[in-house]
Order: sequence, then C-alpha cells, then structure tokens
Amino acid sequence: MTIRALRFEGDPVLQQVATPVAQFDDDLARLVRDMFETMYDAPGRGLAAPQVGISQRVFVVDTAWKEADPQPMIFVNPQIVETSPDQATGLEGCLSIPGQSFAVPRPVWIKLVWQDLTGVVHEGQFDGVQAVCICHEFDHLNGVLISQTGVLQ
Repeated sequence: MTIRALRFEGDPVLQQVATPVAQFDDDLARLVRDMFETMYDAPGRGLAAPQVGISQRVFVVDTAWKEADPQPMIFVNPQIVETSPDQATGLEGCLSIPGQSFAVPRPVWIKLVWQDLTGVVHEGQFDGVQAVCICHEFDHLNGVLISQTGVLQ
C-alpha cells in the first residue's frame, strides 16, 4: 500500500465531475487500498479518488475507526437515489481544505446504490455520520467542495 499525495482546494481535478469506473480490476483494488492508507494516515473518515488526483467515481469511508474497530466501506459508481426531506446542519472538515470547518446542511438519511470492487451492485440506507460522510465524498465526485456548499466556521 502507498500513501498518495492529497490534492488541495484550487487543484483542477477537484473541480471536475469524475468519470464512472468501467474496469473492476487490480488497478481499482490497488487505488482503493492506497486510498484507505492515505485516509487513515491523514487522518480522515472519508476520501474520494479526486482527492488523490484520480478523476473516477469511487470513494472510501470509515466513520468508526477513530472511536471503535474500523468499518471500512468502498463505494464505486455511487448514486444517491433518495434523501430524507429533513436536513441537519453540522460542522465538517475536509482533507483537501486543511484547518477549516464549514457548517453544511445535509439530509438526515440517504439511500444509495453503488458497486463494490467486483462490480456487484448494492443498495443501502445510511443515516447520521455515515450519511454526512457519504454525501461529502459524493460531492467530491461531482467537483463540489464544502467551501462551496457550507459556511466557514
């Protein structure tokens, strides 16, 4: 595994809509392993491929590892298919905007469809911190940073 260099606000790759993953192969598996290594080292709770300079629709999340046993999750070609009508605003940080926090409104829960590393399709509902983190990383896949959607705190 390799710790990859993070990209920071202003980098063009963070402003692009990422392309769908088409090949579920060793290169994708290696990218995901490196992303986890980079995320844990940073230390963060989520990391999208554009944040390491790869414009593909993949992100990793582990909202538990700082307080409990790791629960790594991989999302390839994710699609948010439903969101709660209710929103909550919370403070978020971003590895691509170090040292700053933003108040960002997010849905209380989301339903997501995604693929795993082998291309198998999954569907699930997420709430709380997981929903926030998934929405945050999903924004990265669409070229959106929290500095565009939140209020600096």
